[in-house]
Amino acid sequence: QVQLVESGGGLVQAGDSLRLSCAASGRTFSTYSMAWFRQAPGKEREFVVHISTRGSSTYYGDSVKGRFTISRDNLKNTVYLQMNSLKPEDTAVYYCAARQGGGAIATIRGYDYWGQGTQVTVSS
Repeated sequence: QVQLVESGGGLVQAGDSLRLSCAASGRTFSTYSMAWFRQAPGKEREFVVHISTRGSSTYYGDSVKGRFTISRDNLKNTVYLQMNSLKPEDTAVYYCAARQGGGAIATIRGYDYWGQGTQVTVSS
């Protein structure tokens, strides 16, 4: 089992950058592929990006492609989300998720563990 704790959210202006972190407990972090999802008020949780266990493969949602970058440090048990050129529509609670199995990577059901979320608010 793994526990996930997100941090780094906050209030920024459009065009600014922000880096989120997700710290994982346990000694098997490198066996989990990781993802970020987000959920805006009144909307369904949306896939943002996925990274493979060793970080060699990434997959981005269309709405963040070219602006967001995911990375991971398996020695620190941490995954990061660098968000650049933020837009008001990026405002949401951002969740970190982990999985060990296969299957579709852009669906909520594909993940076994979730963090509590961190709020990102982008003002215009």
